[in-house]
Amino acid sequence: MRCRESNSYLDHETVSATFIDSSGQFILSQATGISRNPYCGYEHQTLSRQERLEEDSLLAALQGQVPDVGLVPFVKSTDPSSSYFVILNSAAFFRVGSQLEVLVHVQDFQRTPKKYGGDYLQAKIHSPNLQAGAVGKVKVSISLVHPSEGIRVLQHLQEEKPDRVYFKSLFRSGRISETTECNVCLPGSLPLCNFTDLYTGEPWFCFKPKKLPCSSRINHFKGGYLKGLLTPTESAFFQSGVNIKMPINSSGPDWVTVVPRRIKEVPEGSETFPSGYYYKDQWKPRRFKMRHFNDPDNITECLQRKMVYLFGDSTIRQWFDYLTTFVPDLVEFQMGSPKNVGPFLAVDQKHNILLKYRCHGPPIRFTTVFSNELHYVANELNGIVGGRNTVIAISLWSHFSTYPLEVYIRRLRNIRRSVVQLLDRSPRTVVVIRTANVQELGPEVSLFNSDWYNFQLDTILRRMFSGVGVYLVDAWEMTLAHYLPHKLHPDEVIVKNQLDMFLSFVCPLET
Repeated sequence: MRCRESNSYLDHETVSATFIDSSGQFILSQATGISRNPYCGYEHQTLSRQERLEEDSLLAALQGQVPDVGLVPFVKSTDPSSSYFVILNSAAFFRVGSQLEVLVHVQDFQRTPKKYGGDYLQAKIHSPNLQAGAVGKVKVSISLVHPSEGIRVLQHLQEEKPDRVYFKSLFRSGRISETTECNVCLPGSLPLCNFTDLYTGEPWFCFKPKKLPCSSRINHFKGGYLKGLLTPTESAFFQSGVNIKMPINSSGPDWVTVVPRRIKEVPEGSETFPSGYYYKDQWKPRRFKMRHFNDPDNITECLQRKMVYLFGDSTIRQWFDYLTTFVPDLVEFQMGSPKNVGPFLAVDQKHNILLKYRCHGPPIRFTTVFSNELHYVANELNGIVGGRNTVIAISLWSHFSTYPLEVYIRRLRNIRRSVVQLLDRSPRTVVVIRTANVQELGPEVSLFNSDWYNFQLDTILRRMFSGVGVYLVDAWEMTLAHYLPHKLHPDEVIVKNQLDMFLSFVCPLET
């Protein structure tokens, strides 16, 4: 579906073809220089020319989406209740794959048409009666996630308040213990403990304890969230039930009839075409036929004699939880790991299946992670031999949403380099990337984990891993298109579809 609104932008699948050489380097002929606030020495990174060009290109793609119009009073900001949309190319019926155009007329709280764009909208079509996304009588839904005035506030926080989620570590020796603050970057001139990773160069610092050495660090945990980040004027742009994820109504019909299209008629190559749709609660990918693993024995047969590694945040930990719950022969070993943190291990001895989960390195907003369990994904990949019986899945996004984009780009660059090297030495290794997903938003969550932040991260991830030889589980589209409420941790029916897609990459249908 194509949605137009003067200068605003719509959430859609963003995939850009790139070329990656054998060292994991991005190759590009030219890119526009980007002027951004320096963050913690990131402007002084030692980057190759190709890496610098790539970073500039990625940042340029996300720049200029929101016009700088100065201070705007609340009544002049976008009002979803007085805005409306119109289906432009109405027809008796559409086929799956046809283009549906929607024009959104945006007005402020004085019912005056807006003269500039930059609002963040999400759109979907769905047929509740069929539990479907693109077949039958389908309803068109447009939502205002954030007005452009709120997006400008989020941009400011991203650049000026990257420490609004802060972390701590416990240092202990004998009977003496101290707790200090930690982060990617720490302000001021107090003595620091430098825990920068020796292999990847990923920076991490803690304020040095007054009485203990840096080597006495015991653990890492989320310290909390900064309060009082907004002025009263800015807070008005983040109100539940007013301008956060609020529907925009149609001024006329808000539905169309969609009929199936034969496979040979499905168009190819459209960048804005969604990656798939739902039919009777089953995800139908656009580019290949996905298997559905409805029986535990089907999963066991697929994973027999395989080592499966899951790396990342709690959204991929859901995969571990689903598999160990659904497949009775996959028995979790009790390793004494903290609940919801890991590392976790499950084994099916009869069928020779090994399943592992490990969280990514800091920043990680978990309760408590022991220092010796803080492993970076790139380093873990470097220690895997790989081969046709090795399967790797990675999900890494939510814990980076508060930082300038350079922090995320650097992390993905290191992981991509390790993935490329792994595939060079063991080309038959299956590597799958799980994308970000949409979630529920309120006034506070929006400041730390907004869909707008994660849409940026998701765009970067897709571009950086395009052409690398990895598979993509499009969790963004799979959560956005479903009728269930958006959640950071999607409901089981969505997780099952994600795993069905993942397993379809591991054990594709024979053709």
